[in-house]
Amino acid sequence: MIAENAVLHPLNLFDVSGKIAIVTGASGAFGALAARILAGAGARLALVAGNRKALAETEAACREDGVDVLPINRRPSTEIECDAIVSDTIAHFGRIDILVVASGKNDVAKITEMAPERFLDVMDANVTQSWLIARAVGRRMLEQGDGGKVVFMSSARGLLGHPAGYSAYCASKAAVDGMTRALGCEWGPTGITVNAIAPTVFRSPLTAWMFEDTEKAQDVRKGFLARVPKGRLGEPGDLAGPLLFLASRASDFYTGHTLYADGGYTAG
Repeated sequence: MIAENAVLHPLNLFDVSGKIAIVTGASGAFGALAARILAGAGARLALVAGNRKALAETEAACREDGVDVLPINRRPSTEIECDAIVSDTIAHFGRIDILVVASGKNDVAKITEMAPERFLDVMDANVTQSWLIARAVGRRMLEQGDGGKVVFMSSARGLLGHPAGYSAYCASKAAVDGMTRALGCEWGPTGITVNAIAPTVFRSPLTAWMFEDTEKAQDVRKGFLARVPKGRLGEPGDLAGPLLFLASRASDFYTGHTLYADGGYTAG
């Protein structure tokens, strides 16, 4: 329950310092960014990723903020792995306050050229593994009995289609949005909130070429930005506000929502 003096001290609502956060996909663009944002805000982190080298890089970057960091070189790919992630976190920190699910993948191909195995692989990475880690962490949060924050990483593609072979990715992110709504309802009475952030194109190692001055990048940007009211692509800092909102007490009355960090892309 938010205290009555919250109106007089509103910034306290966004304080996550000392909170224990698990971030999956911590070696990827959004996972690493989420980890840096939470570390900068003073949260203590269990960083989960299968890529050991990239995980170490994210760990080192977060330690620069002086917070306690536990690297966990696992993927949330099975029930056993997810239970181990929770056990490792509890052994080190004693509890879990926040879960950010940023693990996942894309595989671009026209549906007529995509093998069913490739489709199922995307669904497993983006949907099944999100469900598994939410299930494992949710059990612990329910045992703790004092609520918690679950934040999924969705995409504007969960709402919008794409002409360039995104049938698997769009379907998977639409499923993440549905899971967000369902768990928001299921866990609403418990104090656990479940929400999702849905970005559009953000600057990252994967999209860096789109920000360049090349003719190809300019052509792609021109077509894309014609549908973005803000008139630019996303920058890493654009995710800081939404993430801190959904990971903190400020969002205690918000659950089951997908928050579009897209410069208005899905509004038009």
